[in-house]
Amino acid sequence: MVLVFNAKKRLTLSAGVAMSVAALLEGCSSTPIATMPEAGTMPGGPAAPAGSPSQPVVVNANMPPPAPREFRAAWVSTVANIDWPSRSNLTTAKQQTEALAILDRAKALNLNAIVLQVRPSADAIYPSELEPWSEFLTGQQGRAPAQAWDPLQFWIEQAHARGLELHAWFNPYRARHATAKSPLAAIHIGRKQPDVVKSYGRYLWMDPGEAAASQHTLDVVLDVVRRYDIDGVHIDDYFYPYPIDTPNAAGPEGVALDASSSGGSGSGARQELEFPDQPSWQRYLLGGGTLDRANWRRQNVNSLIEAMYLGIRKEKSWVRFGISPFGIGRPDKRPAGIVGFSQYDKLYADAELWLANGWLDYLAPQLYWPVSQAPQAFDVLLDYWLAQNTRARHVWPGLYTSRIDNSAKAFAPEEIVKQIGVTRSRSGVRGHLHFSIAALMENRKGIADQLKSQTYQTAALPPATPWLGADAPAAPQAAARRESNGVALKLSASAGKPVAQYAIWSRYGTEWRFAVAPASRPVLLLADDAAGGAAQAVVVSAVDRLGNESERINVYNVRS
Repeated sequence: MVLVFNAKKRLTLSAGVAMSVAALLEGCSSTPIATMPEAGTMPGGPAAPAGSPSQPVVVNANMPPPAPREFRAAWVSTVANIDWPSRSNLTTAKQQTEALAILDRAKALNLNAIVLQVRPSADAIYPSELEPWSEFLTGQQGRAPAQAWDPLQFWIEQAHARGLELHAWFNPYRARHATAKSPLAAIHIGRKQPDVVKSYGRYLWMDPGEAAASQHTLDVVLDVVRRYDIDGVHIDDYFYPYPIDTPNAAGPEGVALDASSSGGSGSGARQELEFPDQPSWQRYLLGGGTLDRANWRRQNVNSLIEAMYLGIRKEKSWVRFGISPFGIGRPDKRPAGIVGFSQYDKLYADAELWLANGWLDYLAPQLYWPVSQAPQAFDVLLDYWLAQNTRARHVWPGLYTSRIDNSAKAFAPEEIVKQIGVTRSRSGVRGHLHFSIAALMENRKGIADQLKSQTYQTAALPPATPWLGADAPAAPQAAARRESNGVALKLSASAGKPVAQYAIWSRYGTEWRFAVAPASRPVLLLADDAAGGAAQAVVVSAVDRLGNESERINVYNVRS
């Protein structure tokens, strides 16, 4: 099935439908069909849940199968111009062109979400009164774009127009990246509150032990939640910094990843530089604090995580909160044979506690090792995180798709395809994220082609998030009519709960095909197919921001 969204076709269809809306509404069938329950949302279910993209479905000429459910996302890094923009200080037109190319590739691959880095290092890729413009956008920190525009708003609007979710990705504590060149702007926290920012190697880092630093990050996140129509808030693995051994060190996260790959602890015999949080630590002790330093550091991070989750819930109940920690769990809980860098001991990130307390809506552990690498085996680590998920939150692993390169440790594209297969074999996993979009844009070693032909052959809805709300929207209003080259649809939401997308099934012969259309594109064409001919039946439903699906209605049926 082809969904036609170009402006010329939209206008033609809109005009044609507008002239005969009454006739269409009279002529189309709008019989409700019971919605199939979404399976696989709780741990311990069947290995291949109903609606899984990997499960064959029984063809029923009158009833479409369950909607495929899978979160398919890619990270888009702005720090150091890894993904977007390709370099700093491009023209607005060039930045927009690059953004649209990314979104179009994501849509063409049947992804359904983008995780966009909006705060690389206490700066912003959007206008903010709290933090300066990022130098990775404009070439100099604090300098606004030459042509006034709001990049985040542009990304959101263009993502939603394509039926893609947009999750805003924040680095919670990093205040300056090692690749930064311009001086700190006057509005930067390193200038406004220098006592809460520390130098660590070639980085500046906000001290998590300083209440003012954590409050600043919380204020920044909630400001974006209030002002922008984002679908999620996402934070990464940078809590306390990755440990380094020399004052000029940079890139310690890569050291941790490679040390894990070689079976090391991530620190080896190195003499690590202590993070310079002595003032806040001493203040805690003088105030009567009783925790040791490691547990105090973990408590500092835990407090921000809890406050962020509760703050987002209070502002907008439908905005999901996701965290992407380093992929190896705490040492005292790891499965036998798993070794490597300890985020619990080195980054002071107690991701197991966050899952146990339900302080997040999805966990995206960075499982950046191959299935066959026993000390960090992808499948074993995935099962570990599922075992920690007692509150049945979403667990969507991060995949190291960018490791498809020409390095000595490069992945073959088949490794990523295999890892997606592993996720689909687990009932508690309905999604994954690619780091990063660059590998898919470049189609490294044919990975994008393989994903489209083998793995993402159809669109998919993100899994529902029932703990944030499970009420379904009303069934949509729909009209359909046969055109010379396909079936024209006109969809509209019924009164009540807002609708984000429409799920569309069309039957060609005995085959049901599935597609998704954003609520902002209510007029579309189900084009005739060279192989399958014309659609003989069409069924649609409405889907809200949390993935709840309405009753289905029969919109079109060619009776023999």
